[in-house]
Amino acid sequence: MLDFDETMGRFKYILSEKSKKKKILDKELALSLSLSPQYYAVIKRRKKIPFEALAYFCQEKKINLNWLLFAQNPKYLT
Repeated sequence: MLDFDETMGRFKYILSEKSKKKKILDKELALSLSLSPQYYAVIKRRKKIPFEALAYFCQEKKINLNWLLFAQNPKYLT
């Protein structure tokens, strides 16, 4: 079963890598996924992974969705 914390941890890693910031706030996660911060707070509490938002983000940034969800290499698509 997919773990919300692990998946979003990898997502935070991607955002921090791209923005060169060490700490990524939940508000930044939500906005980068085109979600409202309030909605992100709800899904975080419920531990629901926003699959559709992650898929669109990965498509736009050329990130391997399998890496984000399952930690399978490669991280980036060419």
